[in-house]
Amino acid sequence: MDTDLLRTFVAVAHQGSITASAAALGYTQSAVSRQIASLEARTGATLFVRKARGVDLTYHGRALLPYAESILRLAGEAAAELVALDRLEAGALRLGGFPTANAALVPRAIAAFSRAHPRVSMTLAEGTTRRQLTRLEMGDIDLAVISAFPGQPLPDTHATLEHLLDDQMYVAVPPGHPLAGHRTVHLTELTGDRWIAGDVRDDDRMLSPVHLLPAFEGTIAFLVREWTAKLGMVAAGLGITVVSSLAIDAARSDIALIPVDAASSPRRRVYAATARDRPPPPAREQFLAFLRTEASRWNSPLPRPAQAGPAAVTPG
Repeated sequence: MDTDLLRTFVAVAHQGSITASAAALGYTQSAVSRQIASLEARTGATLFVRKARGVDLTYHGRALLPYAESILRLAGEAAAELVALDRLEAGALRLGGFPTANAALVPRAIAAFSRAHPRVSMTLAEGTTRRQLTRLEMGDIDLAVISAFPGQPLPDTHATLEHLLDDQMYVAVPPGHPLAGHRTVHLTELTGDRWIAGDVRDDDRMLSPVHLLPAFEGTIAFLVREWTAKLGMVAAGLGITVVSSLAIDAARSDIALIPVDAASSPRRRVYAATARDRPPPPAREQFLAFLRTEASRWNSPLPRPAQAGPAAVTPG
């Protein structure tokens, strides 16, 4: 039903007078009479009994009144909700990120955004870059943080990519390793070591020395999916591994982290991916601003201005 007609109907019902309701609504008396006649024509019912002074609701009018009031209340609440969405006083944002991005980068952006806009609810789905792009294309998330090494193709999707940062690689070694105190390390210096590499099914397989070093002649001792498990094996003295700069603040205290010389290891590029063919939720652009701010910390020269992690990190 037309909410303007219902608003006029409710005003007349409460005032008991077309003249009084016309004055309250800012309409002419004839305009109110026409609207009531139009509503009666649409409902097929007589809603008022005209008296010498004012009007009374008919049986049909009394039946309609609570519904008309409910419709107007809901319409007002809906309009207020739309305004609240635009003001970031309500709504939701669904995020996705690859595991190491969720170690610090994405959580810090979420925390900063939530302090500024506490009424926007947020969810975070973890998974590989390929999985996040699928979620984005299916409409299951609104923004994904993904990554790729130079020359590593990304799935062909309808996503818009914004470059956030270049992810420097570190080598995690046991504290007693001969290179543990070095300021930087070239990966070729480590070809004789036992390596703990990522599971080949994982997108992070590019962190394997086999991919980082075409002439690699070392030993892959273990294949492990989770980077936390890799670090546990390093701490146990079972080998060494490559660690993303995104994860070093969460690294354990019983390992040493050495920056990899840029000449021996390409930097992984990290992107914010958004759907190209879907209207964004109002909160997305504001969250992107916080994500860019957090990403700028990783683009700064070492030492990064992040909170000090527990691992022994040799500054570059």
